[in-house]
Amino acid sequence: MVKIRLRRMGAKKAPFYRIVVADSRFPRDGRFIEEIGTYNPLTTPYELKVDAEKAQQWIKDGAQPTDTVRALLKKAGVL
Repeated sequence: MVKIRLRRMGAKKAPFYRIVVADSRFPRDGRFIEEIGTYNPLTTPYELKVDAEKAQQWIKDGAQPTDTVRALLKKAGVL
């Protein structure tokens, strides 16, 4: 199954995330199909950039967002 999920980047205790489309069998920070956005929770206010067209296309094609990504997409106005 294809999932839309977060990929952790950044240094220890300073996370930065990329929103990626990946096969559910791949590791969290492993191989992915496409990057569709970024999320930085440490800035005030948080920084969220999402390619809405790509996200909607992947969801239409059957990709399932994780709970966290679903909440972020709602905040970004994609869902």
